[in-house]
Amino acid sequence: MKRFLLRNSRIACLFASVLAIGCATGSTSNTARTSTEQLLLANAIDQSLDKVSFTNFAGTNVFLQEKYVECVDKNYVIASTRHRLLAAGAHLVDSADKADVVLEMRSGAVGTNSDTSFIGTPEIALPGMLTIPEIKLAERRKQQAIAKIGMVAYDPKTNAVLGTGGTTLSASVDNNWFVAGVGPYQTGALKNEVHNSTTGIAARPQGHIPVRVAFSTPPKAPAESPTQIATGAPAGEPAATSRIKPAAHTDDEAAWAK
Repeated sequence: MKRFLLRNSRIACLFASVLAIGCATGSTSNTARTSTEQLLLANAIDQSLDKVSFTNFAGTNVFLQEKYVECVDKNYVIASTRHRLLAAGAHLVDSADKADVVLEMRSGAVGTNSDTSFIGTPEIALPGMLTIPEIKLAERRKQQAIAKIGMVAYDPKTNAVLGTGGTTLSASVDNNWFVAGVGPYQTGALKNEVHNSTTGIAARPQGHIPVRVAFSTPPKAPAESPTQIATGAPAGEPAATSRIKPAAHTDDEAAWAK
């Protein structure tokens, strides 16, 4: 009887401990556009602009005409071009009538596409109720960004074209491989960019923002003394340096001093 009660008590304790085990879930959120998509586009845009030499604009006033740029990440395309112009020594102006050169930009294609391929057998439906499931030995999920940007430069006073201009095209790829369901194994330009920007010298912080807020007391103007107020001397300046000259000593004063 005691053995039976002991056994039942152990079972009851085990059952109670199982019931006492809890679980928790945390909520997460993602941006409408993934960081992978944004990095792919930025990488393709940078590669396209890196093929353009802006050195001939050094020392000239340049107006960047951007009205023909209509694409996703338009601001990044324009700001990156402005950055390269400034780095080349150009002077950016805000209107064509102030410029020596108008650089007109246009966007041909700035976007992404995706595709999936695998090695294995697809799902096969046989006559009747029998279906052979899909078997993937290896799978590749690929996302690619394309950036095609065109440019032409001309003299705003004569409308003469300065050079032939042209277009620049680049692509950025992110491959994710799965082997027998295990992965992803990442390859492509995006992996290389993230690795090069987060390791070695590029990973060293150049500065940091303090984790606590602190302020210094602002400097205060020195208070004016009564003598300075009477003589009109500037604040902080000794009265002896006042612009008012002391009165000359009389002979009586000189005799008294003796």
